Amino acid sequence: MLIGVPTEIKNHEYRVGLTPESVSELVAAGHKVVVQAGAGNGIGADDWAYRAAGATVSKSAAKIFARADMIVKVKEPQPTECKMLREGQILYTYLHLAPDPKQTKALLKSGCIGIAYETVTSDGGDLPLLKPMSQVAGRLSVQAGATALEKSNGGRGVLLGGVPGVAPAKVVVIGGGVVGFNAAQMAVGLQADVTILDRSPDVMEQVSNYFRASAKVVRSTPAVLTELIKTADMVIGAVLVPGAAAPKLITRAMLKTMQPGAVLVDVAIDQGGCFETSKATTHADPTYIVDDIVHYCVANMPGAVARTSTYALNAVTLHHALNIAGKGWKQALRDNAHLKNGLNVAEGKLTYAAVGEALGLAYVEADSVLG
Repeated sequence: MLIGVPTEIKNHEYRVGLTPESVSELVAAGHKVVVQAGAGNGIGADDWAYRAAGATVSKSAAKIFARADMIVKVKEPQPTECKMLREGQILYTYLHLAPDPKQTKALLKSGCIGIAYETVTSDGGDLPLLKPMSQVAGRLSVQAGATALEKSNGGRGVLLGGVPGVAPAKVVVIGGGVVGFNAAQMAVGLQADVTILDRSPDVMEQVSNYFRASAKVVRSTPAVLTELIKTADMVIGAVLVPGAAAPKLITRAMLKTMQPGAVLVDVAIDQGGCFETSKATTHADPTYIVDDIVHYCVANMPGAVARTSTYALNAVTLHHALNIAGKGWKQALRDNAHLKNGLNVAEGKLTYAAVGEALGLAYVEADSVLG
């Protein structure tokens, strides 16, 4: 199979679909890889590194899309890329379709086979291809929020850990899953006053046992959240409904109850965001202010630490890429029910229920396109 790796073109996205080491494994398995010139510069991998790994290098994204049987990316295809996709071509990347009707319709129109990292599952019921980026985003959320809290950036002018004689900042983490857990780890490490909200008894017990007295764990209810945000310096939205649009947990009316200069960090922005006033931002212009509340809603947070993120991502995505390339997409999905859960679009049909429900579009079961 010929596998294409175009340069990511989303604003300040420095990650790349395959590392040179991953290319070596695919080439050793008998496949061909073509990488766009400069695609790996953001992770410190130049074109010679890819040539040494066995890839060919092309200057043209259009030629890569025209030739490749499978496109391996990191972020969802941008409008110009959607136009280059073709019927039967495999697209293996993050898609996040639920809040994005334009992309969904463009992929359906192309007839491509869209396999989304974020909906591939595991025996344990988690999302192993999403997990490493959730870990990165969770940890980055506290760094980003701490910067946004600085007065020069519109924040309250509060240091997360405080100093002797001055109380630390109050950080509320909504969600105790992978993102929330990693965010809480960082906030606790910086000596902030941390409260974690969740609704799952199992998650609350696990998180409570881990943090013990260093963080408070509280069952999430609308009333509890309403009270906590009144005194919060930073709120991190870390909720996830796999493949579906994120629930809106903080309304615009609730912003008026918060302290001016408080910071909202919406890590769920890829799925539409969990704050009513959230809108996707970029690393070039990461924050905006609504009713005196600073919003940080960068949709590709892990792109800021591209090398760490790319290698973490390839560690979990490569074995599926090898199977798809070796068996063909239909057989690979028939053989692996968890990979089959990653199928979002195929041959002009929507194949993921949560996306169909979020967008009001008709969908079919994945098995119906596998034969």
